[in-house]
Amino acid sequence: MPHGVELPVRRMFQRNVGLRGGMAPVRRYLPELLDLVLDGRIDPGKVFDATMPLDEAAEAYRAMDERRAIKVLLRP
Repeated sequence: MPHGVELPVRRMFQRNVGLRGGMAPVRRYLPELLDLVLDGRIDPGKVFDATMPLDEAAEAYRAMDERRAIKVLLRP
């Protein structure tokens, strides 16, 4: 969920622009997407804004929780 984002609501309303959101069913798509990443058919790097070693996973989750990072890539 985005935090600290301000939308031009008045302009959106005047132009009849709608915005919707919802929960992402990540587990539903994970097996297929993981295969695509491992095969090199898609690059997940565009999603991640930070990289940390696997042994710093707790810090990675803390960074996301504190909004210092949106998505952290953990490397072995």
